[in-house]
Amino acid sequence: MHRRRFLRRVGVAGLGTGATAALAGCAGVGGDPGYDVGMVASGYRPAELTVAVGDTVVWENTSSRTHTVTAYEGGIPDTAEYFASGGYGNEVAAREAWSSDFGGALETGDRFSHTFEVAGRYDYVCIPHETGGMYATVLVEE
Repeated sequence: MHRRRFLRRVGVAGLGTGATAALAGCAGVGGDPGYDVGMVASGYRPAELTVAVGDTVVWENTSSRTHTVTAYEGGIPDTAEYFASGGYGNEVAAREAWSSDFGGALETGDRFSHTFEVAGRYDYVCIPHETGGMYATVLVEE
């Protein structure tokens, strides 16, 4: 579970001093980075994230390479809303937009967010780095 989500759920006030001190360095210098998933040169960090129904996940491109966040249409629950940076309604449209004009591109520092309303597994990919293995998963629990 991501540090920010953990602290929000349990509340820092409910933790003992030792637990608070132990968690203080989890996000590195500067504390909470303001995003849940970072994009590095060839991957998403973390590669698997567990959230609750209704949570919003924020991705940020923390690398110097251009990335996308593109759901695998067959890798999300049947009743779930499709998501892709660029706002495309399906995987085919997202891939075509990337191929034709780099649609859905997230440059360094750009963010994309999506709220998950249906429990289940959500697999997604960075289109330009798919062959290099840049894919990840969000697990949404009730």
